[in-house]
Amino acid sequence: LVQFLLIVAAAAASDMLDDCLSSHHAYIMNVVLLEDDTYEWSRPFVQEAVERAIEVDRMENEKHGLNFTLTANYNGFTTEGYNRQGCDSSTCEGVTILKNLHKKNQVGCIMLGPSCTFATFQLVDQDVGFSLTIPIISAGSFGLACDFKPKLTRLLPPARKITDFFLNFNNLSLPFKDPWERVYVYKMTENFTEDCFWYINAMEAASFTFATNTNREMLRREEDLITALKSSKRHSNRRPGGHSTTEELQGIQHFLQQHGEQRCRRPPPQPESCSCFILGHSECVNRHEARLSFCCAPQRNDYVAGYHDGALLFGKVLRERMLSRQQRSNVFLNDTPALHPFANVTFDGMGGRYVLDQYGDRDVNFSVIYTSTLTGMYETLLVYDTSTNESIMVSPNPALVWRGGTLPLDRLEEPSSNTFDTQEITVVVLSLSVVIVTAVALIFYRKNRKERHMRKKWSHIDPHLIGPLDEKEVSLKIDDDKRKDSTYFNHRGRYDKKPVILKELQHIDGDFTESQRIELNTLLRIDYYNLTKFYGTVKFEYGVYGVFELCQRGSLRYILNDRISYPDETFLDMEFKISVMYDIAKGMSYLHSSNIQVHGRLKSTNCVVDNRMVVKITDFGCHTILKPGRDLWTAPEHLRKDGVSQKGDVYSYAIIAHEIVLRRPPFYSQFCTSKAEKLYRVQYPSATVFRPDLYFDGMSERDIELYMLITNCWDEDPERRPDFKKIESTLGKIFSNLHNQATETYMDNLIRRLQMYSKTLERLVEERTSLYKAERDRADRLNFMLLPAPVVRSLKETGRVEPELFEEVTIYFSDIVGFTTLCHYSTPMEVVDMLNDIYKNFDSILDHHDVYKVETIGDAYMVASGLPKRNGNRHAVDIAHMALDILSFMATFELQHLPGIPLWIRIGVHSGPCAAGVVGNKMPRYCLFGDTVNTASRMESTGLPLRIHVSQSTINILQRTDCQFEYEQRGETYLKGKGKEMTYWLTGVTGGKYNLPTPPTAENFQRLQQDLAEMIMSSLKRGKDGFEKRKTLSTKIRRRETNGSLQKDGLPEYFHLAVTDSPTTQL
Repeated sequence: LVQFLLIVAAAAASDMLDDCLSSHHAYIMNVVLLEDDTYEWSRPFVQEAVERAIEVDRMENEKHGLNFTLTANYNGFTTEGYNRQGCDSSTCEGVTILKNLHKKNQVGCIMLGPSCTFATFQLVDQDVGFSLTIPIISAGSFGLACDFKPKLTRLLPPARKITDFFLNFNNLSLPFKDPWERVYVYKMTENFTEDCFWYINAMEAASFTFATNTNREMLRREEDLITALKSSKRHSNRRPGGHSTTEELQGIQHFLQQHGEQRCRRPPPQPESCSCFILGHSECVNRHEARLSFCCAPQRNDYVAGYHDGALLFGKVLRERMLSRQQRSNVFLNDTPALHPFANVTFDGMGGRYVLDQYGDRDVNFSVIYTSTLTGMYETLLVYDTSTNESIMVSPNPALVWRGGTLPLDRLEEPSSNTFDTQEITVVVLSLSVVIVTAVALIFYRKNRKERHMRKKWSHIDPHLIGPLDEKEVSLKIDDDKRKDSTYFNHRGRYDKKPVILKELQHIDGDFTESQRIELNTLLRIDYYNLTKFYGTVKFEYGVYGVFELCQRGSLRYILNDRISYPDETFLDMEFKISVMYDIAKGMSYLHSSNIQVHGRLKSTNCVVDNRMVVKITDFGCHTILKPGRDLWTAPEHLRKDGVSQKGDVYSYAIIAHEIVLRRPPFYSQFCTSKAEKLYRVQYPSATVFRPDLYFDGMSERDIELYMLITNCWDEDPERRPDFKKIESTLGKIFSNLHNQATETYMDNLIRRLQMYSKTLERLVEERTSLYKAERDRADRLNFMLLPAPVVRSLKETGRVEPELFEEVTIYFSDIVGFTTLCHYSTPMEVVDMLNDIYKNFDSILDHHDVYKVETIGDAYMVASGLPKRNGNRHAVDIAHMALDILSFMATFELQHLPGIPLWIRIGVHSGPCAAGVVGNKMPRYCLFGDTVNTASRMESTGLPLRIHVSQSTINILQRTDCQFEYEQRGETYLKGKGKEMTYWLTGVTGGKYNLPTPPTAENFQRLQQDLAEMIMSSLKRGKDGFEKRKTLSTKIRRRETNGSLQKDGLPEYFHLAVTDSPTTQL
């Protein structure tokens, strides 16, 4: 399927080129690139190179008698407005440009660029690429995500070729080098280039070939690099007696600064620089300067060269197609398109000789050079060819600076001798010890003095002062062994006779910093009617909690969702909604004028309602403890740049007001339901800003005034948003106009609202009662499925079930023959489905008999009759009929995942006394106890497949009844713990029509397991899923080679009819 998709994509890309060739107009290239002037592949640097390439291509066309000229359209995008500029913020720009070109019918023939991996991946992704198909030539796109894309051509070496080189070099065994198994990979966290980032990313990727075939250690900070080089267990990088580790690191830094950008030169090494290897293109080491005079031009940029040579590549392919069409009398060449439109192409450009592989990626030669101790110049050690994945040794006897003229091992060599005298070492160690001890003592002294001074500014509430909210609730003062159990802890409590709620301060150990204590003291002094009161902090052994005023009706978001308790016509009419908005505005107005100044986390979930339906604001202050969120209530300017502001609180207030007025979810939009998409559209607005749905059509003058206030509050420009003083004033005027005192007084309004509430109270009670009854009936039905009905009623009435002794019951046991073998050759889900199919049919059979299903354990199925409801002698009859029905069902049952494989069960039945009762409090089970249970299990385990093994006691009970059962005497059977006892085979009922399966003979039962395993393996090999691809429960058995073979002409011998001469006995 993957190969087919690649061919389809390649054919689509090839058709694009042929359509371009047949269009008889300008051959357009869409150049996509960054327009930031700070990057070397931006438009000012690229456009000149592309235009020069177009001119070179035009001259080449004239030589071949062709009259066409390439045309370039430049489509740039800028990231200067993003927090992270450059390729990190270029994910969707390329797709957007391509979509706009499609809308304008200006797609052209190909796309040059982008160079960023994030942007290119979106263009060549399968979901987007098949609907917007266009060949892409990129000077970059190094990442692994862009590998093997049929529409993508990369003119710079991708990351996978770099990692292939390092893997090849590590595994090389040469006269001057042993294989390396351990390496360091140093990844800088800042100031990294686009190519360096993706090359290191390929070495870091845990699932890629480099990480899986190399013992590599990632170093992410300069401190980690220094530590690794100084470590005594580091990977070897120098010979004993050389420079110190610090000198080596300085040498590496100096070398990279002096020669990192001069890859086309060979400067002699300086004495203070380190001896190391350099990886570079072979074309930079041995450049074709006569043919390409611009190759070694100073400061040549690879990305600019890539755009230049991409235009040459496109012109070359078009030219070759035109010439081929002329030679073949205008017959197209894309009857059997190649896997890639630019695959296996070779040409020369500004970047040297280009050789593209079958996937359109550039193949290059990498050179490893070293500092020669003879010439003092850089010499080539070996050359690696990416097209063949082989290294060619250039210098068989290199003059290396390491000891013995060989490269060091990947483990540190032991030093040969000590350079310090023992007395000198002792003096140095003692001196350093004295200095360190003195410094540590001074630091601890100053730190402890400062901490003692800071502790005076804040103290926690005594935990003993926090009591339960009422007498029925569990105390907060819990034992050590219970503190981890959430059932013993309630976040609601009572402090100073006031109801409080405890909110955990995460990532806080209780020792607040100085700035945090200043904020907590400021928060402690806030006391306002529409703000929740903060009482302090309390420190338990299991965490630190803030103590806040408790509003017992919950959050405003919860009330808006509860339409049953708070219907629109009573509690949440327009008057109430405006009152709620007014409460929030008053609280925010006071908060902005206080020392706290800004909330920063305002949303409907931290607007809480008390018992008097007064809305209060919580979770304000503590900016050093609580971080501002990024959610649907966050203002767009703070989505773009983290921070808090008063104008941002006004925007959050507008989103809450929209929730209140329309009673909808936060930021409701009919045509956009994804939270991530909403945040993105708010953060990056298009021509029109994105806001929740708010329609003015058909609204009254009062509603329009309220809607205008909301739209003003969420204005895109923060300076145009009103402050809360103005919002409070506007809401007061709206409420005054809504309540006309000339026609209705406040008392009349209150009486009217009480009457409305009383009318809906009965309806509310009826709805809640019906919901309660439906839930109660559903719970009862579930309980009756788990436990017998008398047991359920006893548990509901008294909470316990008295154990009971039954004088005579019949117990049925069955299991599946060869179940372990079936599991070994089945997947876990197939085993579950198999047991579910079998036992659901067994359960349906049980519904027609007076029996009780005790339990199922794996493949074992246990049923009892005569308990908990006694039924005389009927228990043996019901079990016997049920066993015959189950055995008849097994005659027609077939495994879904193993068709043709038979499924057999063994059944054992025994009658006798038994004790029963409910065991346990959690997940209680109705369990049976006694020797009867053990004997019934022994009857099943000593039985044979497709047989009902019945004990003498059960036969005696059946003989006392009027039912005439047919049975065969098996003889004396040894039962563990019982000795030898007479047992029987139950074969049917006189006059009954049971389609019982024919059981196998006892002699062939010994070969059952082996032949069954071979049949399963044969069935799996014939299946369409194959045999080796199945993830079964036993991969070892699946892989083993079987020496035996099945009979191809028929079933094994034990599947044939078992003829017996022994007569049956009628009961």
